[in-house]
Amino acid sequence: MTASVPPSEKGAEVGRRIGVGLMYGLWKPRVLGAWRVPASGPVVLAVNHAHNLDGPMLMGTAPRPVHFLIKKEAFVGPLDPFLRGIGQLKVDRSSTDRTAITQALDVLSEGGVLGIFPEGTRGEGDFASLRAGLAYFAVRSGAPIVPVAVLGSGERQGRLIRGLPPLKSRVDVVFGEAFEAQEGARSSAKGGGGRRVGGSGRRTRKALDEATVRIQERLTGHLENARRLTGR
Repeated sequence: MTASVPPSEKGAEVGRRIGVGLMYGLWKPRVLGAWRVPASGPVVLAVNHAHNLDGPMLMGTAPRPVHFLIKKEAFVGPLDPFLRGIGQLKVDRSSTDRTAITQALDVLSEGGVLGIFPEGTRGEGDFASLRAGLAYFAVRSGAPIVPVAVLGSGERQGRLIRGLPPLKSRVDVVFGEAFEAQEGARSSAKGGGGRRVGGSGRRTRKALDEATVRIQERLTGHLENARRLTGR
């Protein structure tokens, strides 16, 4: 089955280049704090989600190739082989998708970048309702989390194409400081982007709930700072 094929790092790099061309060709991304993304080793990018453009926008502005967990409903028709080909991960949100979980952990164990919309679905993009999946991946892998705020993608005034922000409009992508899901957790990654043995944090339900609260506080704080910084 194609669902068991591991995500390709080369494919994700192709996706990044496509994203660069599309995002900078159609809009005017302003990227702030990209240097905060670790240059190597596993990392989880936690992105607010207010618009369908948020994923492609991040793929085109992140300094490293990103493997996103994307709802299975997006994998239809020709988009299915395309999304798989650029290293994206299909996830069934209606159940515990063990294939997606395994593939996501594989991305991190190989020192890659995993992109997650922790709110699960598009909403206000304010991190108000977080799911436990982000905490699970961060605690299980020990990978640091980098919060990302995409601002301006939901702009409606001046649209020529329904569902997309005005062409050539500015979209701000703000990367925050990397942090650990659990306070006091220590990274177990090898240097140089090598394979990670696994996280050192506790994985009990209570520990994951506590990590989710900590993560939400950090993400909400970053979003507030990003809005002050950009004036949005």
